[in-house]
Amino acid sequence: MVRPSGQVYRPRTLAGLPDVEILRTLRGANVPVLLYGPPGTGKTSLVEAAHGDLITVAGDGDTTVGDLIGEYTQTPGGRYEFVYGPLVEAMRQGRALFIDDATLISPAVLAVVYPAMDGRGEITVKAHKGETITAESGFYVIAGHNPGVHGAVLSEALSSRFSVQIEVSSDFKIAESLGVNPKAILVSRNLATKRAAGEIGWAPQLRELLAYQKIADAVDDDFAIANLVGVAPAEDRDVVIQVAAQVYGRGISPLTLGAQITRQP
Repeated sequence: MVRPSGQVYRPRTLAGLPDVEILRTLRGANVPVLLYGPPGTGKTSLVEAAHGDLITVAGDGDTTVGDLIGEYTQTPGGRYEFVYGPLVEAMRQGRALFIDDATLISPAVLAVVYPAMDGRGEITVKAHKGETITAESGFYVIAGHNPGVHGAVLSEALSSRFSVQIEVSSDFKIAESLGVNPKAILVSRNLATKRAAGEIGWAPQLRELLAYQKIADAVDDDFAIANLVGVAPAEDRDVVIQVAAQVYGRGISPLTLGAQITRQP
């Protein structure tokens, strides 16, 4: 399947059916979905493949109510006019709203979305004359959650709004089909096992594996694996280096600039 960016998405099985088909079915029944898993596993890719009319909000600790609902903005002529935010636009246009990294947004801010998800499908924009916005048919909310990211908190209020919660992990078979070096895939598999056991907090996901192969094609595998161990968080880097060294059968160090190159006479 082709995403809006032009990139190809390869559907995965979910309860015996294609994941894209399941997400579209749940939208048709107005059942909100929360996708959770490490960054780089393909949550955004799946949502984009399933919903072509998507409006996306990239959440973080600085996201405000105005970022979701809208706020007054000064025009080139010096006047101030209210510009609707992504939540209101999705409601007015009957589109899907994807709140990525929803659990990084303050619960007090995220609470403005909940009335739109309830039975009435309405919100009140207090900042704009107390205007009431009613959701058009097709409006839908889907969210993403990265449990291992610092500051991500899945509150009870948020969790209760999403009746279906789906774990998204890396599909190493996709990496194989896309020609990623089997050694790099084995490193990721071994680290994923350690991560699942709680020994480390990070393991390369599909995003890192695709980047590895792109770098390897541009330079070589030695450069690519040195870069891969270098992007690991500092607290996990020693274990990542150890696992990579075992798979590659040699010592591996993160990319580091060396001495200045001097011209030969």
